[in-house]
Amino acid sequence: MALTPSKINMFTFMKLPSAWWCGVRLKNIDEKKAITTVKHKWINQNPFKSMFWAVQGMAAELSTGALVMNEIQKSGKKVSMLVANNKATFTKKATGRINFTCEDGEQIADAIQKTVETGEGQTCWMKATGVNQDGVEVSTFHFEWTVKVKPS
Repeated sequence: MALTPSKINMFTFMKLPSAWWCGVRLKNIDEKKAITTVKHKWINQNPFKSMFWAVQGMAAELSTGALVMNEIQKSGKKVSMLVANNKATFTKKATGRINFTCEDGEQIADAIQKTVETGEGQTCWMKATGVNQDGVEVSTFHFEWTVKVKPS
């Protein structure tokens, strides 16, 4: 059974309440890409009248992490997942609604397939790009995900 936005958003409510209360939501997911959304509002603002960088990071990470979770579920194996590194670039103040898109589903599918076949941990850098309502890029995040089959 594939993951759906409603399932991931319920997971966020239960396991990542700070992301939920800040307004981070998964909007769309398929095998190749995931899109999250978050709107600038009082609870997620910084003193400079824009969205706090960490809220952008939560939305960006969810767009990559949802793809990882989806591929793990499809594998039918118990696979651990963890962010080992991340990098971010901010190019414009984040105001209004920001959508983060990650299109690295095939890359993480390959990494999970390799860890399942070999039993060795794998890493995969995944990129999430945030754009505002006008289609202007506001930030780009890169997350290095590590995946490894859990011992039986």
